[in-house]
Amino acid sequence: MTLLLLAGTAEARAIATALQGQGVIASLAGATRDPAPLPVPVHTGGFGSEAGFREFLTQHAVHAVLDATHPFAARITQRSAMICADLGLPFCQLLRPPWVAGPGDDWTEIASEDKAAEHIPQGATVFLGTGRQTLDGFANLTGRRVICRQIDAPEGPFPFDGGEFLIGRPPFSVADEIALFRRLGVDWLVVKNAGGQASATKLVAARDLRIPVLMIARPALGDWYQVASVEAALAWVARL
Repeated sequence: MTLLLLAGTAEARAIATALQGQGVIASLAGATRDPAPLPVPVHTGGFGSEAGFREFLTQHAVHAVLDATHPFAARITQRSAMICADLGLPFCQLLRPPWVAGPGDDWTEIASEDKAAEHIPQGATVFLGTGRQTLDGFANLTGRRVICRQIDAPEGPFPFDGGEFLIGRPPFSVADEIALFRRLGVDWLVVKNAGGQASATKLVAARDLRIPVLMIARPALGDWYQVASVEAALAWVARL
């Protein structure tokens, strides 16, 4: 059996490690220029189109697809689920549980990036933990200092006035995030509700520093098969 693992998360790395030598091909979309190596063969750069994905599945005689991409990679997931259903291939999405606010958290959920300006006052320092791919959605944050953290060095200037890039490769400890937010004078934190323990340290830091958080809601759930843990995903593979 050949399993296509749509990767790019810590969960995908754990799955690839558990299944190495068992006919797994991982796919990385190429969002990070120098990703850490995976212990299975890797296809990098995505598939280009629906036709390209269909061709890849056929050429590599893929028997099933396990989607362990980011919870906000909605287009990849929707396309993959649709094509697998059309071809009669088993498809499973590993979707880690979302973050839930607890005591001491000051969170406001928003539907999209452009809604942030409705909550953040002029003159505030805003830390974006959302990555560069949706950065244009924050262009209406004029009059604020906007700091966007990303893994890779930028290829061009910040796309709108008042913004700056900060380069950093995770993981970041709570102590690291507290020190960073204090140094930058962060007033607001904006994140996508990606879930997961590794990237939750910035939320703990915000709670400790009493920094309000804008939490971008996840895309709507699909009607395909989903699991919430690496263990459940591996059990699904074992049943194929």
